[in-house]
Amino acid sequence: MTKRWLRQALAMGAALLLGNAEPKDQSAILLKPDAVFDGVDGKVHAGWQVLVRGERIEAVGPDLTALAGTRVILLAGDTLMPGMIEGHSHLFLHPYNEASWDDQVLHEPLALRTARAVVQARATLLAGFTSERDLGTEGAGYADVGLRQAIDQGIVIGPRLAVATRAIVAKGAYGPKGFEPGVEVPQGAEEVSGTDNIVAAVRRQIAAGADWIKLYADYRWRPGEDSRPTLSLDEMRTAVAAAHDAGRPVAVHASTTEGMRRAVEAGVDTIEHGYGGTAEVFAAMAAKHIALCPTLAAVDATSRYRGWTGDEPAPAGVRQSRESLKLALKAGVSICMGGDVGVFPHGDNAREMVLMAADGMTPAQVLIAATAGNARVLKLADRVGSLKPGLLADLIAVSGDPTQSIDAVRHVELVMKGGAVVASR
Repeated sequence: MTKRWLRQALAMGAALLLGNAEPKDQSAILLKPDAVFDGVDGKVHAGWQVLVRGERIEAVGPDLTALAGTRVILLAGDTLMPGMIEGHSHLFLHPYNEASWDDQVLHEPLALRTARAVVQARATLLAGFTSERDLGTEGAGYADVGLRQAIDQGIVIGPRLAVATRAIVAKGAYGPKGFEPGVEVPQGAEEVSGTDNIVAAVRRQIAAGADWIKLYADYRWRPGEDSRPTLSLDEMRTAVAAAHDAGRPVAVHASTTEGMRRAVEAGVDTIEHGYGGTAEVFAAMAAKHIALCPTLAAVDATSRYRGWTGDEPAPAGVRQSRESLKLALKAGVSICMGGDVGVFPHGDNAREMVLMAADGMTPAQVLIAATAGNARVLKLADRVGSLKPGLLADLIAVSGDPTQSIDAVRHVELVMKGGAVVASR
């Protein structure tokens, strides 16, 4: 790619990102990598190219014709693929080895948390993640709705966001905790008790801008205890019904067998973590087409914060997360790529993908999970996730062949969002 065309492409990207309408410039860009991974068939297609016009993909395949006036971007040594999709993030959190979860929720001003979230959204996009499901602000209220709007309006740059706002927990089951019982302490999610109360919370969060509803099926009732079920089956059923009536899917935090069982029976759309899953629970998930977001990287990160160096044998929690992924794969459960990023640094989202490959998935399976798979699970397949004519031109180029080494996704050479080049090395 010549410097002249790169400057023009970057200028076009800046213009698109700073506007809030469809791009006025409908000129074409032809991307010519070594190969293309389309997100669907799991293969790398040598010699394929992608033609973009405006904000959408116009053509994909070998030997595409570049008409007069078409910008040509040469990507020698790179594989072009769909922009990746982060399935489980918390943009309003930062790594727990920098500040504890309690300190972030209780002591950091909302303006500080929002400013950090803006920076973290940018880092996520530049790491090649052009869409992201953010599953709760953890005490930052509805600030994720405003961040989504700021990105959509081109005020700041970041992925296309689907947000869950405050999330919903059983009364008394979440945190922060450990204070005088008579003092009302700000919580990391909205507390509910009873079916009427939880339906009201679901509707309130949807009205405020939630794209997804997030429930906590289990949690630690007191610090140091094991997780136990919190929301009743009736509470979850009524919440799911209210959310689905409003056209909003439901994600459920569940790490215990019983919490997962209730979530499955309630008809949720995704289960987050799932460390306590059994063969029977995963079979039920597969039968109901409920996806698992295994969040391997969260367990890996917190274990390292406690002193684990990566040597084997791994801590019990790491071993349990690995085993749950294997059981889910064996049962045929759809796997959502999402690492619970925020527990570890934003921009290092690919950490989850590397662990998925290390723990039993092929690189191609991981890549599909992070692109077309997540697009399907997150109800985005009509817009993004694969390289097909008519879809939004959210594309990235990575150095080398990611189907041979998943680590290639850590080496992003170009990021395009909606036909705009937002980063190029």
